[in-house]
Amino acid sequence: MVRAHKAVYMPEEGSAASEPRVPLRRELGLPAVTLSGVGIILGAGIYALLGEAAGIAGNAVWLTFAIAATIAAFSALSYAELSSMYPRAGAEFEYVSNAFGRRLAFVVGWLIIFSGILGAATVSLGFAGYFSDLVGLPVLPSAILIILLLAGILLYGIRETTRVAIALTLIEAGGIIMVILIGLPYLGRVDYLEMPQGVPGLLQASALVFFAYMGFEEMVKLSEETKNPERTIPLALMIALGVSILLYVLVSLAAVSVVGWEQLAASRAPFADVAAVALGPMAFTLISVIALFATANTALLMMMASSRIIYGMASSFSLPPVLARVHPRRRTPWLAIVAVALASMAFLFAGEIDFVANVTNFTLFVTFIVINASVVALRYRAPDVVRPFRIPGTIGSLPVIPVVGIISSLFLLTQLDSLVLLAGGVLVVLGAGVALVGE
Repeated sequence: MVRAHKAVYMPEEGSAASEPRVPLRRELGLPAVTLSGVGIILGAGIYALLGEAAGIAGNAVWLTFAIAATIAAFSALSYAELSSMYPRAGAEFEYVSNAFGRRLAFVVGWLIIFSGILGAATVSLGFAGYFSDLVGLPVLPSAILIILLLAGILLYGIRETTRVAIALTLIEAGGIIMVILIGLPYLGRVDYLEMPQGVPGLLQASALVFFAYMGFEEMVKLSEETKNPERTIPLALMIALGVSILLYVLVSLAAVSVVGWEQLAASRAPFADVAAVALGPMAFTLISVIALFATANTALLMMMASSRIIYGMASSFSLPPVLARVHPRRRTPWLAIVAVALASMAFLFAGEIDFVANVTNFTLFVTFIVINASVVALRYRAPDVVRPFRIPGTIGSLPVIPVVGIISSLFLLTQLDSLVLLAGGVLVVLGAGVALVGE
């Protein structure tokens, strides 16, 4: 007999949150969710971080994307199973609540909110780098302007947001395919295993480019705006991740084939430089414009995901209930969106793009450890809950892939430098403190 999923939290009598709740609008099908997932994944790292990664891993940068993809896939499968069990906007917060209780769920939700905010800040800086090269506007004002514009789109509506996201996804995928095609005549011209810092550099770069796969975990936060989310979300997640892995490996091979890792490492707009070397200055401008669309798209979808988990946690009364307010006409969580936009702009002042990206990675690695552990715990604690998607491969009742996901995420965590670990640790302590105070 299947157990009904129980609400974890109840509102206090007379609270503001007891006002009639306006639901989110359920608009999205498999194509929209899949393309949104591809869009949030593709622009995040390949346009903004390829040069940074090439400087560490050399011509073997393509291998870093393959290593990071393998580790991401373990956790993606865990997200697929959990999202099929608990298809809610609160996502990780809901999963961990059911597995381990409210306090740990709050800390994980806190980290996921910050991963989206930090990610949006990182990618907005990537956008600003390309925009600055094109028009000469300083980086910081450019990044602030794009965050304000994206917040306006999010406030307008989920249907309009996904239409924009799909259009931008097609443009950014076109840019990546263009670079792949540019690189085809150059394949074989470099040593693809050349690593200036050896295997340690390869592993360090793999931890950095893991940011490039950030996005598959954001897709589950669209559950309350998706039709038949129990089946649609897991399938869309797998398709989006598979497409992104293939494009990443191919485009990184193409890029080092055309210009080599040294030039990539020195560039603020690496894709544009690849196009300029092969096709001339006009190609530089074209790829720079495409990169603007790509990075804007990723920042848009990261901000959307963070606003949805804030909405979900506020709806469960673990954040101030006012943050769960939905605009009665636009049906968007407008206060959560405003909060995310303001926080993203604040983090633009946090430092260099690789530092902000690695702090984001810290939040992801810690979250993935807990998410994989949640799959294991729920197999024992809630074996009768319906799982429309179930991870294959068990030893007895123990699912093997989530265990590998825990170990691999721990391994990548050890590749981050001490300053990043310190900053991430401060975020964890702050989240734990807020969770304890809120009890």
